Amino acid sequence: MNEFFRIVGSGGARTLKGEIRIAGAKNAALKVLAASILFRDPLRLTNMPDIEDVDRISDLLVSMGASIDRKGSVLTVDTRSLHTHELTSDIAKRLRASIVLSGPVLARTGRVSFPHPGGCVIGERPIDLFLEGFTKMGATVTLRDKTYDVVAADGKLRGAEIFFRTPTVTGTETFMMAATLAKGTTILKNAAMEPEIPWLAEILNACGAQISGAGTSTITIKGTGGKRLTAKDHSFSILPDRIEAGSFLILGALAAKELTITNCIPEHLESLIEMLEFAGVPVTKGKRSLTVRAPAQKVVPRSIPVKTHEYPGFPTDLQAPMIVFLTQSKGESTVFETIFEGRLNFTEGLNRMGAAITMMDPHRVLVKGPTPLRGKRLESPDLRAGLAFILAAVVADGVSEIFNAYYVDRGYEHVEERLRSIGVKIERCAVSSATDVHTRSGDPVC
Repeated sequence: MNEFFRIVGSGGARTLKGEIRIAGAKNAALKVLAASILFRDPLRLTNMPDIEDVDRISDLLVSMGASIDRKGSVLTVDTRSLHTHELTSDIAKRLRASIVLSGPVLARTGRVSFPHPGGCVIGERPIDLFLEGFTKMGATVTLRDKTYDVVAADGKLRGAEIFFRTPTVTGTETFMMAATLAKGTTILKNAAMEPEIPWLAEILNACGAQISGAGTSTITIKGTGGKRLTAKDHSFSILPDRIEAGSFLILGALAAKELTITNCIPEHLESLIEMLEFAGVPVTKGKRSLTVRAPAQKVVPRSIPVKTHEYPGFPTDLQAPMIVFLTQSKGESTVFETIFEGRLNFTEGLNRMGAAITMMDPHRVLVKGPTPLRGKRLESPDLRAGLAFILAAVVADGVSEIFNAYYVDRGYEHVEERLRSIGVKIERCAVSSATDVHTRSGDPVC
């Protein structure tokens, strides 16, 4: 069933108020679920977000023989009965994060087979660095019928020195996990430094791994030689989602009288906070919260140039919500997307709502503001753009319908319920059987 969100916009008025709690981080949850393959006992995880991507990677693990028990936000995964080295193709092809399973499976079984991973269509995402890294660790790679088959010599990976030409979060985590069970020492250079990486390393170290330097550009892993990790009945909590926190903080900057973001880690959002404050939006930081308030007198924030960059720079996953903010800011701003090609194509939808955004090239746009936005019917092209369309609809005049709700569900837990709690007029609707999905004719069910 194709679902969509219907939002009645505020026409630019600052009406939102209250608190919104941040869920567990999607990008942390997916990686620690992959890490469960390295364990010889069940792994218990708390603060697990209720999102589609977690369901998909759970399905993938179960299809390979794992068992998963979930009660609310507590999930226990047991991979002792893993019976195959093959990632189930139809699931793996739809989930970009499935590539992260390749490292743990290869380290544990000595072999892994997987299709080219899928996910959101936001530009080319080559996997050459994964194949090159596995080769450096002593494995051979064969491509047969669009499936990669990777086999470790003598059934065990060996330590190696791997230099990433470009910092990569998924690559860093994949090889950090693969090296955990390898023979010898692995050194990862020019590694990514996102907060999810040292968090994952802390869990692995608590269970028998020997990882140092996580959170810096050089990570050293002393392999166990095949000895699997043990959780020893301990529980580990998924850290808060910094991208979700940043998205809602931007929403507060756009449309709130007073909005507090709780269960977040402000230190993980320093680049965004600095930009908002420079633009004229005051942000109050607590130990685990962020608050944004409307000024006593109406002040239009000023435009600010944005350039995405690996952590601790401005996150590519916040680029789309930030562009919505810039449509309501005074002046001209350039946005330079340095990570993914094609991720700016969603701006065509914002222009249909009344924005003045000019595509300069596949990596750069010019945003002129402020421009009043009007409600429209739009298709979400990917997870982050889908949330950005919702933010735009909140400040627009009139009713918007944002289709492909599934994309937003991939990374934001029960988004319409949480937004309603702070005053957003939003409801989830289902396209009826009589509705033409392309023309949107027919009566939806809300």
